Order: sequence, then C-alpha cells, then structure tokens
Amino acid sequence: MPDPQVTAIILAGGQGRRLHPLTEARSKPAVPIGGKFRLIDIPISNCLHHRIRTIWVLTQFASESLHRHIFQTYRMDAFSGGFVSVLAATQTVDNKGWYQGTADSVRKNMANFRRAGETILLLSGDHLYRMDFQKFLSFHYEHKADVTLGVVPLERHKVQDLGILKMDATSRIVDFIEKPKDDAVISRFAVPHALRRKEPFASTGPGKSHVGSMGIYLFNKKVLFDILERYAYDDFGKQILPEAIGNYRVFAYPFNGYWEDIGTIGSFFNAHIDLTKPHPPFNFYDQRQPIFTRARFLPAAKITGSTINSSIICEGSMIENAAIADSVLGLRSVIRSGSRLSRVIFMGADFYESESDGGGDLGIGRDCTITNAILDKDVRIGDGVHLVNKDGVREGERDGVYIRDGIIVVPKSMRIPAGLVF
Repeated sequence: MPDPQVTAIILAGGQGRRLHPLTEARSKPAVPIGGKFRLIDIPISNCLHHRIRTIWVLTQFASESLHRHIFQTYRMDAFSGGFVSVLAATQTVDNKGWYQGTADSVRKNMANFRRAGETILLLSGDHLYRMDFQKFLSFHYEHKADVTLGVVPLERHKVQDLGILKMDATSRIVDFIEKPKDDAVISRFAVPHALRRKEPFASTGPGKSHVGSMGIYLFNKKVLFDILERYAYDDFGKQILPEAIGNYRVFAYPFNGYWEDIGTIGSFFNAHIDLTKPHPPFNFYDQRQPIFTRARFLPAAKITGSTINSSIICEGSMIENAAIADSVLGLRSVIRSGSRLSRVIFMGADFYESESDGGGDLGIGRDCTITNAILDKDVRIGDGVHLVNKDGVREGERDGVYIRDGIIVVPKSMRIPAGLVF
C-alpha cells in the first residue's frame, strides 16, 4: 500500500547547459539513458518501489517531450491510489516570472503542496542511483530531524561540483557549502580521520576524504513551509541549507551505493560505458526493482552476420554485418553493412523509415567507423563516414558536430553526408 505520509517532489526543470547539445531541444531529465529509458524514470521508479505514490514533477525548460513521456508512462490505477502529476512553470496573477531556482520552484507551488503528506521527499530529476527510501525515512524519524540530506563519501577532486558538509558524531550537519573553489575551504571540510574509520567511509577506500550532498532531501512539511516563508532565497543548496543549519535539526543520511550526477557529457558517456561491463555499478537488470519506462511494444532486435562484444542492443534494432564493441544502441537503431562502432552511445530513433517514405537512410550507413561518440536520436550518418576525432580535440565544433570532453556528439536529427571524416 502507498505511504500517505510521504509526498515526493521531483525538480525536473533544469536546462542542463553542460549536457549541450543533448539538451538543445529537451530538458535534462528527458535525456535518454540506458538505451530505452529517460533520466526522469530513475527517481520516479525509486519512489514507486518504496510505497511513495504521490509524486509531483516540477518542469520548466524545453519540457514538451518530458511531459509527453510522463503522461504516456505513469498512470496510476483507481484502486492503489496516488498520482504522478506535472507542475509546469506558469505565470499567474501572483507570480509573473519563471522559476529562479530549486527553492523558488517549490515556493511558487505551495498551494498545491498544502495537501501533501507530513513528510516531503525532494529529489532531482537527473541522477542515476537506487536508494531504499524507507531506510532514508526511518533514519529521518529516528533522529527526530527537521531536514535530512542524502550524502555520499567522495574524493577531493569531485567536491567542486557538489555541496559538501561537516557533521558531528551523531550525523547532525554543522556546516555546509555549495561547490567550493578555494583549496583552504575544501581542506577545512575534510572528514576527520577518526570518522573515516567508521561506516560508510571504512568500506569506500582511503580516497574518500569528503562528504557530498546528493541533492536528495527529506523535510518535515511544516519545516519546509516555514523555511520557504522565512528565507526569500531561490536555491536550496547555495542559500537555504547553509542558513537552516543553525536554526533547525539538519542531519546527514550516509549512502554507500552507486550514485552519479549526470551533469556533463563526460559523466553521461562514462556512465553508459560502465553499463556495458559484465558487472556494471548500476544494474538495469535487477528484476526486484526494475526501472519503469514507457511500453513501446517493439519487435526484438534483428542481427545478421555481425560481431557484438560487451554491448547493449535495445529492441527494434536492425544490425547487418557490423562490428560493435563496448556500446549502447537504443530503440530502433539501424546499423548497415560494414560499419564498425566502438564505445558509441547511439540513442536510436523515434520511428522506422523505409525507401518508400522517400528516405530510408535513418541510422548509420555502410562502411562507417565511429569511436568514442554519442549519437542522438534520429540521426542520418551517410556511407563511409569516419567519426574518430582524428585530431584529438578536447573541446570544439565543426559543421554542427560537437566535441565535448574529447567525445564526439552528433545532435538530434542531424544528417552527416557520406564520406565525412571528423
């Protein structure tokens, strides 16, 4: 049965500038992942597996595809109760502007949340992880916390991308700073050696010197409303949490599982390559807690005369006389004869195309070589194309093709002419 005391709010309005061009025409939570899913499926699935079935999704930037996906995927039945409902940024008589930050987006929807449960779970829509939210809730209740943050041990070189914190022996947070750049400040937030010998640090290795916020929060509803009325700030991590620590009981819940902030092209690419390993750190094949997504009723992948190694091939794909290694091929991926793919994330296509439609060139053509690349949906790669980053560029753009973190990125629906060498 659903837990009526807990309401989830998923912040899914981010533009995701560092994931451009994958976010050129879609919001970050709508970006495909794992061949057939979208990032928004991760937090929603986590909620559903742990009896949280009252879920609000706050959206803003380029949200049409995200709205369509949520509507087509998450429809609760009349007997089990609950809902997944979208709250898009809108202008009203009282609010003329768009969301200015994470806290501002919640504040502008307070009228909807007044009928929420007594505990509010605040999530990001663009992280890859599995968390037992019931354990998270138990920790929150046992510590009589007003606010609880999900936190992970992390290496020093990663702290500039996250909020980091100090906590005492009872796990109560005593200081917090968002994305510090100053080395002296970073050193001041290092976990004491005595604490590193305890769990969860003892099992993570000696390199985990700091504690970072996962962007996953539990609030008592009254406290959340009080905070948003008391502080006129726009952002939880940068502004509200550092202020709240001195006035509320704010605790840190240690999480020792896999968690990845899919914030850059490099992290997006590496997370996918990890999925192709025999024992990936994040397992989409967990039948006890599957990740839900839209049912598409596609036929099985059809593969002829090809060599495929350490790769994921999604349904509806058609592969002919190709060599594929360490790659993820999404729905309806078409790979033609003689092509070679190594470390390629191909998002596939939204439709099939035939020569009778006046096209027939959707997908990857014949005799292509593609390495270390992300190909967005519905691309057309002509015959004999070589996408190999032959000059070893780290950051660049040419003819509409991007290189980010040394990885080639072909935007959605792009056509690359035959014979191009990039």
